[in-house]
Amino acid sequence: MLIKINNKARFIQTAALAVLAVLSACSGNPYAPTNRIYKRQAKQLAQSLRQIPPVNAGQDSLNISSTWAGTTNFNLRKPNFVVIHYTAQNSVEQTLRTFTLTRTQVSAHYVVSRDGTIYHMLNDYMRAWHAGTGKWGKDADINSSSIGIELDNNGSEPFAEAQITSLLKLLGNLKQNYNIPAQNFIGHGDMAPTRKPDPGVYFPWKTLAEKGFGLWYDDTMDLPPAGFDPAIALRLIGYDTSNLNAAIVAFKRHFIQTDISPVLSPSDMAILYNLSMKY
Repeated sequence: MLIKINNKARFIQTAALAVLAVLSACSGNPYAPTNRIYKRQAKQLAQSLRQIPPVNAGQDSLNISSTWAGTTNFNLRKPNFVVIHYTAQNSVEQTLRTFTLTRTQVSAHYVVSRDGTIYHMLNDYMRAWHAGTGKWGKDADINSSSIGIELDNNGSEPFAEAQITSLLKLLGNLKQNYNIPAQNFIGHGDMAPTRKPDPGVYFPWKTLAEKGFGLWYDDTMDLPPAGFDPAIALRLIGYDTSNLNAAIVAFKRHFIQTDISPVLSPSDMAILYNLSMKY
């Protein structure tokens, strides 16, 4: 009986130590469990990249050679767009949890909190699930060519100064690291005008454009010429005009902000014409 009790005591002690170890790890970094999943998935991707693809695997009609001739000239794909979002949630903790739950099927490369803290959630070369269905110009798979940045903001409030300061520094690093063109800094609502409004009318696009992240219209503008077609101008900028009203609203949300009706006033037309000449 004494031996059984001692064994039971040792089992309880071992279990308690294991729980304490987990709690200790989590107290240092509450995302330690999901970080382990991240590392495992990244390792699996790395392993698949190292493997030589099978040849003639049921594709004889392609006349693929049985000899793999691996080139020595390659590197990782680089992002060419930055898509800015707001989280539409009430705290950065809520967003981080959303992006670390498998069932949500949504993620971003970066999350910027209201106090300016930047959370890097995914290697820049990997494909995050942030943009969804939509297009910009001829690119209909924005997730594969972009970096997604989520700003901790519920969509009904101005953005904090510290948050925008951190965002500008982050954008500066990304532009330098990947040589991203100024016009390729866009909003979620720009590339998905029928689905998404973010980062919304409170977002300071003009401030970003002044720093080289996005374009803005000139203070002095010419009137558009006779026969000016706003649908063509919107397409030149990058908007999907299959739903023209939605494209107009998205354009005005980005560049006008005080009025987001699907109607273009004469001043809106002048701004649209001025911008279209920059693309």
